[in-house]
Amino acid sequence: MDAQRDESVIALFDIDGTLTPSRGVASSDILHTLKELKKKIVVGTVGGSDFVKQKEQLGENVLELVDYSFSENGCVAYKNGVLIHSTSIKEFLGEERLKAFLNFTMHLLADTDVPIKRGTFIEFRSAMINISPIGRNCSQTEREQFYHFDKVHRVREKMVKVLQEKFTESHQLQFSIGGQISIDVFPIGWDKTYCLRHLSNFKEIHFFGDQTQQGGNDYEIFISHKTIGHTVASPAETIQKINELFILKKTIK
Repeated sequence: MDAQRDESVIALFDIDGTLTPSRGVASSDILHTLKELKKKIVVGTVGGSDFVKQKEQLGENVLELVDYSFSENGCVAYKNGVLIHSTSIKEFLGEERLKAFLNFTMHLLADTDVPIKRGTFIEFRSAMINISPIGRNCSQTEREQFYHFDKVHRVREKMVKVLQEKFTESHQLQFSIGGQISIDVFPIGWDKTYCLRHLSNFKEIHFFGDQTQQGGNDYEIFISHKTIGHTVASPAETIQKINELFILKKTIK
């Protein structure tokens, strides 16, 4: 590793919309930039999706590409290629409360009117539940069409309000709008700030994300007093900010 690398600073990246197009694959430019950045400082990723999806987006060698890999908001955590933490929403809720939530959500999805519906409306992950009004089996074109429809009709925002009223206090669940088509559901406190418990030794934690607005799944970590937040609108802007903040700046020095 580069002898000049600053081990006291970490750059932590959301994946969808920040390093890749939503559910897309990282470009060669992004991968090259992350490799160069890792020579300067510590690098990590944090996403709501499971680790399998992170590998699909960032490559099979993702654990070599970054120092820290946090999937499901950090509830599954790798450091230097080694699994250091894993927890489960099933254990947190218990079978009866989990079943009550899923039954209610399936009725809510059935009653929610959107232009098209496909398949996989509920995806059960280790540490969270992902809900999609259109269904995760939609095509990329259908995904983008729903995203624009949702911007106008606020389908997911309305669903979140219903779920919050029903389950925030009784089940201690938190809800956030993630990516283009879905809602992330997890125990209160299991948002992306969960991963910060593994990063207490860093003097600076720079976080980069696209869903940093209130209600977005990057919001809590973006506003955390433990991080320096950076909002980006695309992978291209992420590259630009990495160069401005770290790579070009270090080169000039």
